[in-house]
Amino acid sequence: MRDELFDVTDKICIVTGGLGQIGQNFTKALYERGAKVAVFTAHPTPERVERIFPSDQYQKERFKAIKVDINKKDTIEAALDELQELWKEVPDVLVNCAGIDTQPSAPPEVSGPFEKFPEEVFREVVDVNLVGTFLMTQAVGARMAEAGKGGSIINIGSIYGMVSPVQDIYAYKEEQTGVPFIKPVAYSAAKSGIYNLTRYCATYWGKKGIRVNTLTPAGVWRDTQDEVFIQNFTSRIPMGRMSREDEYNGAVIFLASRASSFMTGANLVIDGGWTAW
Repeated sequence: MRDELFDVTDKICIVTGGLGQIGQNFTKALYERGAKVAVFTAHPTPERVERIFPSDQYQKERFKAIKVDINKKDTIEAALDELQELWKEVPDVLVNCAGIDTQPSAPPEVSGPFEKFPEEVFREVVDVNLVGTFLMTQAVGARMAEAGKGGSIINIGSIYGMVSPVQDIYAYKEEQTGVPFIKPVAYSAAKSGIYNLTRYCATYWGKKGIRVNTLTPAGVWRDTQDEVFIQNFTSRIPMGRMSREDEYNGAVIFLASRASSFMTGANLVIDGGWTAW
């Protein structure tokens, strides 16, 4: 029995970064609930697609992976033209999930003190996380507005866009290697910009039925993470653990469906209580 409130059947959904750790979960969750899903990614390789749909276990008419540079308007528009030709409608849902961050495994030249943080790295991180989100939102939102059928735009934020990183969590790196790791400023600055971009677009397009919201996750567990890092990180989370990569799927379905029909300009925080301290 279909749940009409959370139904996304036949909705045309775009997920940027839709083959990444969290993004692939959004892609699969939307697809499994009957949506047509297009992944915009810099690397649409068959191997990456097979991590979501092993052995071609999907209907190709409802899934498309397209090579897109989200920092280049011409590739975005070309991909949107391709989708409109394929599915004959403008998108109903955009999930802006593409992003890059600096991990504790990063080399010292990009993870040192704020005073010496490289300008080129700052620009790259802001370009992908914020400028790319702006360009995708601008292009897709414009088509939604022109079509007059509304839509939902979901921007993926971060707890580090809401609050500053707790640098003590990363102190173990200096103990292990003799080289300190300072969680860099670029990701926090870029993600913080997402929140006002969301609010701006929500008010700008509100009367056109285009809803724009932010989903804020916390740290996601990976089997490659250092055990000391995991212990340090989880000690800051009231629930006492990091999130699983699929624990944000329900929020995306909620924001994509009419279950959130009166929600716009909001920030849906799913962080195990991190920002509640």
